[in-house]
Amino acid sequence: MMERVTLIMDLFEHPQTRLMLEVVSRRTRLPRSTAHRILDQLVRLHWLHHTESGYILGARALGLGGREIGHGALRAAAAPQLLELAVRTRMVVHLAVLDGAEIYYLDKIGGRAAVDVPSQVGGREVAHCTSLGKAMLAWLAPEEVHARYAQVMERRTAHSIDRVDVLHGELAAIRRRNGLALDRGECFPSIACLGLAIRGPEGPVGAISVVGDAQAAVERVAPLVLNAVRSVSEEYFATRRVIRAAL
Repeated sequence: MMERVTLIMDLFEHPQTRLMLEVVSRRTRLPRSTAHRILDQLVRLHWLHHTESGYILGARALGLGGREIGHGALRAAAAPQLLELAVRTRMVVHLAVLDGAEIYYLDKIGGRAAVDVPSQVGGREVAHCTSLGKAMLAWLAPEEVHARYAQVMERRTAHSIDRVDVLHGELAAIRRRNGLALDRGECFPSIACLGLAIRGPEGPVGAISVVGDAQAAVERVAPLVLNAVRSVSEEYFATRRVIRAAL
C-alpha cells in the first residue's frame, strides 16, 4: 500500500501540479479503481485536495514544506529578469506564488524605493486585492476561484473587490487583456501595480509585478513585464524538463 501511495504522491512535483484520475492511473500503471480509492483516502487525510480540474497537494503535504518545492528553481530563473526589470523601469519588482486565497512573496527588488512598498519576502497578502494574485487567479477554473472565496472577501481599502461576482468580472477582463492585471489602490491606497502570471501547461506557477505610486502609469511598462515573464517561463520550464529527463 505504501508503495502505491508513494507512486501517486511522486507525481505531484510542485505545488501547482494538477492531475486528473485518468492521468494518475496511466502514469502509475495502477488500475483506475485502485488509483481512485487511494486518491480518495489521501483527500480524506488532507494529503491531497480534489477540485473540478483535478487533484492538487493538500494542506498536510504543504505543511511539510511542499509549498517550497520548485520555489528555488523559480527564484533562480526569475532573478536576472527581476533585476533587469527593476533597472529599466526604476520601479519595485515582485515575484510571488499563489497559495490558496493568498499570495506568497518569493522576491522583491527595487533599491531604496523598496522601503516605501509595504511588502516583504516571505510575507503574504490577500490575492484578490493584488495584481499578482489576480494575474494568477485569472487562469484558474471559475469554480476553483469560487471555492477559494466561499467566505466573506476581505477588503484592504475602499477600492478592494469584496464580491465574488465582481472578482469573476475582473478576471475575465484580465484574460481579455492577455493576462495583464492591475491594482490601483486596492491593497494599499498609495500604490499602483501591474502584474502578469508565469504560466505552464498546468496553470500559473507564479507572477511578476511592477509597483509605482498610485498615480503612476504602470501600464506603459507592460511590454517590459511581458518580456520578463516570457524569459522566466522559458528558463524555468527548460530547467524542469532537464530535471525530469535526469530522473
